[in-house]
Amino acid sequence: MMKLYIGNKNYSSWSMRPWVLLTQAGIAFEEVMVRFDAFTPQSQFKATLRPLSPTGKVPLLLDDDLVVWDTLAIAEYLAERFPEKVLWPADKAARARARSLCAEMHSGFSGLRSHCPMNIEARLPDAGALVWRDQAAVRADVARLVEMWQQCLRASGGPLLFGSFTVADAYFAPVCTRLVSYALPLPDDVRAYVQRVCALPGVKAWIDGALAEQDFLDFEEPYRLHR
Repeated sequence: MMKLYIGNKNYSSWSMRPWVLLTQAGIAFEEVMVRFDAFTPQSQFKATLRPLSPTGKVPLLLDDDLVVWDTLAIAEYLAERFPEKVLWPADKAARARARSLCAEMHSGFSGLRSHCPMNIEARLPDAGALVWRDQAAVRADVARLVEMWQQCLRASGGPLLFGSFTVADAYFAPVCTRLVSYALPLPDDVRAYVQRVCALPGVKAWIDGALAEQDFLDFEEPYRLHR
């Protein structure tokens, strides 16, 4: 059985993507959680992953002797390994668009990443309001999300970006949790999409796991004033 190495569910947005993809698609795998104690070379986190991966990061997929790292590479591998799951849209043009959106997410949205780190357990509307007021990069990132999601939903008819569940929805699932945690303003149709994603069984299972962890790390919570 494949093994997927992940970090803390409350914080690890990169780990969430392949975990949700596997779970929502009904692909069997063994979860191996490596706690975020620190990211220094001497940390237990790095000591655990360095022998397995050249990057020493999560997520990491092991399939027998094959090692696949990086979320986008894992998604492509799973799509090839399980073609019957149709993890990318079947239509060629839609598939190209879905890949483009995932690549854009993979390399972009640095404002949202930096100022609204994933924290599923937290509800931080006050911090979100300050970020929204002061950080033009966050407002620009959310505007781009709204634009791309509305275009996809109009073209596909919903309920998800390309109709049925694909890699793209798994890829944006951590973004949906950020938008909820920080209560960032969204138009009604986009807010409804966020709610649908969070209600997907694979996403809900990750969220439930994050809430059950109760493992709070100060270095992951720059805006936390109280719990």
